[in-house]
Amino acid sequence: MKVSELQPREVFTIFDEITKIPRPSKKEEKIRQFILDFAKAHNLEAKTDAVGNVAINIPATPGCENAPKVILQGHMDMVCESNDKSFDFTTTPITTIVEGEWVRADGTTLGADNGIGVAAGLALLTDPNVKHGPVEALFTMDEETGMTGAFNIGEGMIDGDILINLDSEDDAEIFVGCAGGVDTVCTFKYNRTFAPKDFHYLKISVLNGQGGHSGGDIHLGRANANKLLCRFLFDVSRNHEVVLSEIDGGNLRNAIPRAAHAVVGVHASKKDDIAAMFNRYVADVKDEYADIEPTLELKLETVDMPDFCVDSETSTAVIRAIYSAPHGVVSMSRDLEGLVETSTNLASVKMGADSTIVVTTSQRSSVDSRKWDIANQVEAHFLLAGATVTHGEGYPGWKPNMNSPIMKIASDAYRELYRVTPAIKAIHAGLECGLFLEKYPHLDMVSFGPTLRDVHSPSERMHIPAVERFYEQLKLTLAKVAELKK
Repeated sequence: MKVSELQPREVFTIFDEITKIPRPSKKEEKIRQFILDFAKAHNLEAKTDAVGNVAINIPATPGCENAPKVILQGHMDMVCESNDKSFDFTTTPITTIVEGEWVRADGTTLGADNGIGVAAGLALLTDPNVKHGPVEALFTMDEETGMTGAFNIGEGMIDGDILINLDSEDDAEIFVGCAGGVDTVCTFKYNRTFAPKDFHYLKISVLNGQGGHSGGDIHLGRANANKLLCRFLFDVSRNHEVVLSEIDGGNLRNAIPRAAHAVVGVHASKKDDIAAMFNRYVADVKDEYADIEPTLELKLETVDMPDFCVDSETSTAVIRAIYSAPHGVVSMSRDLEGLVETSTNLASVKMGADSTIVVTTSQRSSVDSRKWDIANQVEAHFLLAGATVTHGEGYPGWKPNMNSPIMKIASDAYRELYRVTPAIKAIHAGLECGLFLEKYPHLDMVSFGPTLRDVHSPSERMHIPAVERFYEQLKLTLAKVAELKK
């Protein structure tokens, strides 16, 4: 079965079109034009701002003109992760596969985060069977790598009373809070040295980890490929001279790194010792992660002598710093059972053309002071290793309002439809809601969506029946709001 044939057809037809549109973060021109063309084709009022956000307004159903105005909000970009390093997300459509009750992509992220939210918002704007008050749909850009759209939303783009964020990932759960976050970037400057001729050169690779969302999946204890790689390199360096020529791992700040590799040299007389150490290391890792990393691979290959190596002082500092850097859950919330309060993700390691090695980390917390505490701990750690450290601007969390009227309406709608009371939760991942609340403190906000799993990784998948429940909940929620008066 094709994705466009799934129910609800009005949502999946649009989602199918969206998967064919390249939309990496900061390169949303094509998806933005698709949304503008959609509005024009349906005679809807659309506007954009200087950074590229799009807002579409529709008038109320006759008789509901005095109801509060609802903003439906999602983001246009997607996380681009692929098992095939040559896959070009700027030109190549996503190939979707329907597998039982799930939709997934063929070896890449699916982009249901947040393509399904955009599809549902567009479908609702044109659905003749929905009773609603005034509605505006807001589609933001660059949520995944900087929340640029939410940070810089133009004056007059929205003027609603209620905001429904369509970027959550769990059926039968309603979110009323989220963590804030900040990135910390640590840069090592190195000198090039000649590769020793009497050394044997090896490529050590960590491949096919589960990865996942650095907010939603950080508590699952999945392997961090950067940490696993440097764990072995540190062990080798304790007893053998090691020269580092190349290191690379992870990609995005908000994805747990699934793969990493390094090219190193050891004295030719020690290559058999290193191979034996590696075999023991692989056995240990496989045993440690047997239940949670079924596809994880570790490889050791002989390679040609490289053109240069990193100076020994910087090589040692980088390996030690990455191996010992904090990663994972730092603390759990004392207010909401089961919620991660604070975490850090050692996201990526990249070599630059300017003789730099750049380590990017991402910190999250639902407590602003704890967010900066862990960011400063990461800074202190890498300063001790000789790196220079900078922090991003960061984004605020969204403090839960347990008296929210729209929370109660959305909860009642789900219970009325499915005889199940949805759980009320906060999420450790970042949503744009905190930024909207800073700019529009009067907003009453809630977030809900269908079940997605393994987002930000090529294992990303979406539960088909949950999409229908999500859309029906959204329609009934709007109908209930339409009965209210301002």
